[in-house]
Amino acid sequence: MSQTLVIAGVQLLGRESADIIIENGVIAEIGSGLSRSGARIVDGDGLVALPGLVDLHTHLREPGFEASETVLTGTRAAAAGGFAAVFAMPNTQPVADTAGVVEQELALGEAAGYATVQPIGAVTVGQKGERLAELGAMAASRARVRVFSDDGFCVWDPLIMRRALEYVKSFGGVIAQHAQDPRLTEGAQMNEGVVSAELGLAGWPAVAEESIIARDVLLAEHVGSRLHVCHLSTAGSVDLIRWAKKRGVQVTAEVTPHHLLLTDELVRDYDARYKVNPPLRTQEDVLAVREGLADGTIDIVATDHAPHPAENKACEWQAAANGMVGLESALRVVHQSMVQTGMLEWADVARVLSTTPARIGQLDGFGSLQVGRPAHITLYDADVPGVFTEADLHGRSHNSPYLGRELPGRVQWTIHGGVVTVEDGALVEQLGEAL
Repeated sequence: MSQTLVIAGVQLLGRESADIIIENGVIAEIGSGLSRSGARIVDGDGLVALPGLVDLHTHLREPGFEASETVLTGTRAAAAGGFAAVFAMPNTQPVADTAGVVEQELALGEAAGYATVQPIGAVTVGQKGERLAELGAMAASRARVRVFSDDGFCVWDPLIMRRALEYVKSFGGVIAQHAQDPRLTEGAQMNEGVVSAELGLAGWPAVAEESIIARDVLLAEHVGSRLHVCHLSTAGSVDLIRWAKKRGVQVTAEVTPHHLLLTDELVRDYDARYKVNPPLRTQEDVLAVREGLADGTIDIVATDHAPHPAENKACEWQAAANGMVGLESALRVVHQSMVQTGMLEWADVARVLSTTPARIGQLDGFGSLQVGRPAHITLYDADVPGVFTEADLHGRSHNSPYLGRELPGRVQWTIHGGVVTVEDGALVEQLGEAL
């Protein structure tokens, strides 16, 4: 059950010190010297208060792939990372291409309680790219789906993509595209460049991403509909989004934490933790996407949290699965790559990790620290140094690229609708029973 809380002396968005009172799951008051009789006091001294984080791109794997993750374990990982809401990609079994499946995902999230789970619907039946899925039925369902994606499969057929953009326009939806030309990446193992040539691995060219983005922003402009570009990763892609926004195209874009920090040089040791789709790019690309995030060309950071069992990563590079877990580490990586470098302030972090993802996904009640709004709050200690270890991971899979790496900061408290899910840096256990 939610309780009355007084968060005392916290830094709102890293700025002025204030107290926050939470009553009945809602932010009741923000000010100084506040108190409530019988309330629980949370010492916010030295902590940064952010609106509860929102991830627009998460893989929870359930139903169908519970060996990798479940909705319960995935939302526990989310809470540990400061996330109050996650959007679940549709690559489940069965695929989330019907109202029934997205409503099942919604119910699983409600039962877990650690974070709000908002299902993403598939664009095409079975994510096969051949015919549109039940977009209208999913939009009208209890899950109220507004974001649609074929996730790891590009909607490669331009006519299907156009029809999808036209369809979702009728209810204000958005198509989230995995920008990857399948013909240009057949057999690709890593970023195409100097490192791939030296290692003898088949290269994944930047143009495979950029060509799809170029096509899709023109389609979105032609139709007058909303397009969202998933996990943008190249300097050329940043330029294309910047150009499209200047033209007035309704396009938004995301970058992952790993594309803000890691490069293809890490592949030299053939450690499959670094195998991901799209691949880690060059340092030039990393600097370009950081600049794009800083100047607003890239709208948000999304984790692309992709859990896999150990056996799918503890193997030779070519046989390993693509993907990294990222929910627990995302805020710390953004802190290191963007805040410590002076490219973002904490108010900007709130924008790219909470406010704007909630707006793009039309998730009501998230993304702000305002009186009268639901109490979704993340309290972050930015001054604690540390090494990221397996003890920081709370999902079912441990395929993190950051294990053993120094990352700053730590999530100290996560509050979801007035319910404490992380307390003094520790995940609250048996939350379902408390609810």
